[in-house]
Amino acid sequence: MIIDPALEILAEAKKLAQKYRVLTGKPLGITGEVAEYEAARILGVALTPARQAGYDATETREGKVFHLQIKGRCVLEGSKPGQRMGSIDIKKEFDAVLLVLLDDNFDATVIYEAPREAVISALTKPGSKSRNERGSLGISQFKSIAHVRWPTCNLSPTRQTAQKHGAP
Repeated sequence: MIIDPALEILAEAKKLAQKYRVLTGKPLGITGEVAEYEAARILGVALTPARQAGYDATETREGKVFHLQIKGRCVLEGSKPGQRMGSIDIKKEFDAVLLVLLDDNFDATVIYEAPREAVISALTKPGSKSRNERGSLGISQFKSIAHVRWPTCNLSPTRQTAQKHGAP
């Protein structure tokens, strides 16, 4: 069995981040990188080189290359509702946004996907400074415009609907 060296390092970083959170009560700041690697591992998307403007991965669908922006959020048990995603720059090139939700072990629990048009519509809707100026959506807002990309085979339609509306 061939093991990806980056995944080995990431596994160690996840353990360190868990220890750091226990000691300090603060996150270590590796959620974005973990989310990208989890999406690549689970969905098979190809990660782009670092600092690629607009998107983090590509995937071929029906002969067309899709550009995917990947956002991650660690959702801890008992955490406050209303958590927000990282900023999305709608001026940059991307076809869809993936949101990878991670548990307290930094393992993916669910991956959502929303198309560019839905993301732009949600971000430009009048009324919220954080949404309009910072390009930041709440997790529940994102779920309302997205579909569950993974795990699809393990969830019944009822469970998928429950997850889309906030249930773990």
